[in-house]
Amino acid sequence: MEKLEQLDQDIFLYLNEQHNTFWDAVMVFVSNKYVWIPFYLALIVYLVYRYRRQSMAMLGMAIAAVGLADFVASGIFKPFFARPRPCHDADISAMVNFIDGCGGQFGFMSSHASTAFALAVFFNLILSDRYAIFKVVLVVWAVVVSYSRIYLGVHYPGDVVGGALLGSFLAYLSALCYQILLNKYPQLKR
Repeated sequence: MEKLEQLDQDIFLYLNEQHNTFWDAVMVFVSNKYVWIPFYLALIVYLVYRYRRQSMAMLGMAIAAVGLADFVASGIFKPFFARPRPCHDADISAMVNFIDGCGGQFGFMSSHASTAFALAVFFNLILSDRYAIFKVVLVVWAVVVSYSRIYLGVHYPGDVVGGALLGSFLAYLSALCYQILLNKYPQLKR
């Protein structure tokens, strides 16, 4: 376990030191959860327009996946594992490039990664291949948001990978529930 933690720190320090002023601004922007509100609203409007009744189940399960991902990552795993963020880790904090503050004390698992992957994986699982470009864009978006947390010095790669796996698993469960809802209530497909 100690070797894994050391590897996680080494990878973090390498990735975190790759800085310039342009990417600093981009990563702060990407990591800001409020920046994405227009995207979420546009997605909701499109889904309601395109899927009508079915959009209620779709949006409900997407919100469940994202909400659970955030709650489990922040409300359960962070206090349980109590792994300090890099910026709060006395062993390496002096070597960390902080761009936009540090955040809470604990970092495992990344809520940004868990929620971004919950949304991306959920829609990748339920939408048809007709939306292939949108599906790719969602995954790239989730990866960039997740990477921004390492770049900004607030999460180790292990925090991000753990969050991405958690979000993906909860998205899978939500997609299963969504299919069950559609099978149980076929009138939603109209």
